[in-house]
Amino acid sequence: MHRRPRRNHSPAFKAKVALEAIRGEEPLIVIAERFDVHPNQITKWKRQLLEGAATVFGEEEKAREEGPSVAELHAKIGELTMELGFLSGALGRMSGPSARR
Repeated sequence: MHRRPRRNHSPAFKAKVALEAIRGEEPLIVIAERFDVHPNQITKWKRQLLEGAATVFGEEEKAREEGPSVAELHAKIGELTMELGFLSGALGRMSGPSARR
């Protein structure tokens, strides 16, 4: 029996097939034949679409709003880099056995 090579479907294709299955206008086997995909795969995509539908309407946006912005993170990186340079220079000027490791 000849095996078909593995196919990678685009997210747009997966969404299109899953929406067809959610509509329920045709049986799952007909949709599978039309799109040349196994019915189990369509069921999996349909479940993923239904589980992830809440993120479309804002849960993901709320998570993004809670964290610091990219500009704030870049400013903090710059601040820490300056502190590191200052402290490295100060450590180099110290004398004693514990000053350099």
